[in-house]
Amino acid sequence: MSFTWQTRIFPPLLFLTMTAAAFGNRLAEAGELPGDSVYRLDLALVDQNAQASKLADLRGGPVLIAMFYSSCKFVCPLIIDTLQRTERALSDGERTHLRVVMVSFDPKRDTPAILKTVAEQRHVDQSRWKLTRTEAIGVRKLAAVLDVQYREVGNGDFNHSSVITLLDADGRIVARSDRMGELDSALVTAVQHAIAGTH
Repeated sequence: MSFTWQTRIFPPLLFLTMTAAAFGNRLAEAGELPGDSVYRLDLALVDQNAQASKLADLRGGPVLIAMFYSSCKFVCPLIIDTLQRTERALSDGERTHLRVVMVSFDPKRDTPAILKTVAEQRHVDQSRWKLTRTEAIGVRKLAAVLDVQYREVGNGDFNHSSVITLLDADGRIVARSDRMGELDSALVTAVQHAIAGTH
């Protein structure tokens, strides 16, 4: 199945829980994060507008998160297409409560200017979408927690799995989909439930 509701600790989050001290656990202003929150990663991001933030700053509402790189010609454009299709399946009101974050595998090349170009070319809603980069070690940590496999194969290319992950308001994984280039109705339903549970 390409979609699962999470009723137990997602296996990669065991990695997060066991090594949280090494990542420098961060407490959000609203209180301590749940033990299985992706936001326990002390991850610095820089977006397409060169704005710096922490991963935990996303706390507060549902987030669709995926990993990509800008020079990818095949799979990564499908990831963006799938995210946009998922958005279009929501009502206007629902859409305003959803944020979308993409994190690059390729921090050497994916500068804010490059990410900005991608955002403009793909006509994403930049008030809700963040195309971001982090340091290489941050890429490894996030990929491990999201259970995304990747490796650099040379010439600026990466082999990688294609996964869209839905995080709840506290950064817990509640759904995943690996169906690219088509609408995953189960993912849409999960997003709608996450939005309703927050608002």
